[in-house]
Order: sequence, then C-alpha cells, then structure tokens
Amino acid sequence: MRTPSLPLVATAVTMILWASAFIVIRSVGGHYSPGPLALGRLAAGSAALSLVAALRPRRLPRGRPLLLVIGYGVLWFGLYAVVLNAAEHHLDAGTTALVVNVGPILIAVTAGVYLREGFPRGLVAGLAIAFSGVVTIAIATSTGRHDALGVVLALGAAVLYAAGVLLQKQALRDVDPFTATWLGCLAGTLACLPFAPGLLGELRAAPGPATLGVLYLGLFPTAIAFATWAYALKRMSAGGLSSSSYLVPGIAVLLSGLVLGEVPAPLALAGGALCLLGVAVTRLPESALLHIMGNKPGPRARL
Repeated sequence: MRTPSLPLVATAVTMILWASAFIVIRSVGGHYSPGPLALGRLAAGSAALSLVAALRPRRLPRGRPLLLVIGYGVLWFGLYAVVLNAAEHHLDAGTTALVVNVGPILIAVTAGVYLREGFPRGLVAGLAIAFSGVVTIAIATSTGRHDALGVVLALGAAVLYAAGVLLQKQALRDVDPFTATWLGCLAGTLACLPFAPGLLGELRAAPGPATLGVLYLGLFPTAIAFATWAYALKRMSAGGLSSSSYLVPGIAVLLSGLVLGEVPAPLALAGGALCLLGVAVTRLPESALLHIMGNKPGPRARL
C-alpha cells in the first residue's frame, strides 16, 4: 500500500545516510584516493543491489529509458563521485559544501523550465533560505584551504549532480526505482573501472577500518540511499526533492559532533538551522506561505 508519508520517510533516510557519507569519506580519505574510492564504493553498492535483483527477476528497460539510466549512472554515480572526491583534496569542507550546493538550484531552475515543474513560491523562498544556511556553514567551517582547480572541480560536481537528477527523473517515467538504481550503479561502476589497478594497490595497503568504511559507503549511502532517493523522486518533483539536499550539511555538522567529537561552531549550528528552515518552507502549501507573508490568496486559492 502507498501512503503519502512514505516518500518523506524515504527522503529522510537518504539525507541521513548521505550526510554520514561525508564523515566516513573524511576518515578513509587518507588511505584511498578519489578514483579508487569511488570505484570501491560503487562496486560494493553494485554487488549488494545485484544480490537483491537476483532474488526477484525484473524487466530490464530498453531504448531511450535504458540510455537515460546509463547516462545518469555514468554522470552521477560515477563521474560525480570522482570529481567530488578530487575537489575535497583542494578545498576545505565548507567551501566544497558551498559550491556543490549550487546543484539543487540548478535542478530547480532546469526542472522548472525543461520538465515544466514551474517555480512555486515556497520552493524559491525555501531554496534561498537554505542556501543562505549553507553559506553560513561554509563561513564557519572554512579553513582558507582552496584554489582555482578545487572550485572548478566542485562546480563540475554540482553540474554533474544536476544533470544526473534530471536524467533520472525522466528515466523513472518508464523504469521502477529499484531497477533504475541498480542499473545506474552498475553503469557508474563500469565508468570507474580504469581506477581498478589503483584500487587493488590501495586495498593491500589500507588498514581494515578504512576498507570497512568503503564498504559502508557502498552499502548504505550508495545502495540504500540512492534506492530510497529514486523511490521519492518517482513521486515528487525534481526541484522539490533536490531542495531536501540542503538537509545534508546541517545533519553532517551534527553527526561530526556526535561521531567525531568535533564541537560545531555556533555559526555552523545557526547555518544548519537555516538549512532546516529553508527545506521546511519548500514543503509549505502556497496558501500557508501566502498567509505567512501577509498576502491574501486569490479566489482560486480559496476554493
């Protein structure tokens, strides 16, 4: 049975697991370089998803739907992961979060025009509030470590993220969420195969906890989180769901305090609160937003 709350639950699971990925990536980044880390993570995710797929035969897509799945798998699962990992070698966490979180804005604008989702007032206002929260977190966590190449890489990651989501949204019209996630992850894994020699060498040298961290990234933030994301995206607008990504920086700030013992700066906590507020605003019905703004809804809104 479908219930209206399930997409929201799926979204929450995705955001929590994606936020945890930032913590784990920081802990394993000293032992795994960007390309091999992406391949190891995707290989573990593909293995888990393939095991589930083997338990229940599925109808594979063909033609344009299959090309869309392969396209977003290569761009988002594969290239995005490599480019983002590389960007974090040139930028501090705050600057990376700031630049990459241009992605949801790109998605909202493109989906509003190309997918004809429009520009609801709540979405526009919420994105502005949430992005100001990311800016606040970036200011609080910035260490000044950045260069032009890092900014270009992070901006490229934002563009790849936006393109991947838009392709996925179109693919989900014809492909069920699990199959789209499974085949997309496989496509991303294949795109990262050139990093296989490096991964094998780093696997031999890395300590056990670091390798367990890579497996965690593959099973939870990849296999599970991308599946729950696809489930939610099937039932929500691309612009609306992508705005939920602004929950990730705030959750990551809290997790870093709980898991790593890093006490968040008050300014970072304020930024996290702004992110939460912004995402909440994107979920408000337009009538409620108009009431808050002090505007009376038109006759059509009162029906």
